Amino acid sequence: MYAVVDIAGKQFKVSQAQRLVVPKLLAEPGEVLTFERVLLLASSPDGAGKVTTDSVGIKVGTPAVQGAKVQATVLSHVKGEKVIVFKKKRRKGYRVKRGHRQGYTEIRIDAIEA
Repeated sequence: MYAVVDIAGKQFKVSQAQRLVVPKLLAEPGEVLTFERVLLLASSPDGAGKVTTDSVGIKVGTPAVQGAKVQATVLSHVKGEKVIVFKKKRRKGYRVKRGHRQGYTEIRIDAIEA
């Protein structure tokens, strides 16, 4: 079973026990979050096992699937790679160098409920 869920304005394809890095969320490590904006839900007909393209039960939301939820646990807050912003104007002596590290939250998907 997998789902496409909207987390902080971005769409992620998630499955159970998956770890992923999402834009920074206001939650403490160890906290359980529930995402109710599920855009697509796909499951195998028997309810367990691997989902294949020829045996998929798909529910597509308009815009979200009614009653579907994804539960996740916050593992930690991390920072991304450093991005260097360098500005220069030639012949003027103007140089500015700045760095930026974007904040992210690492989460683990615990359950996908239909």
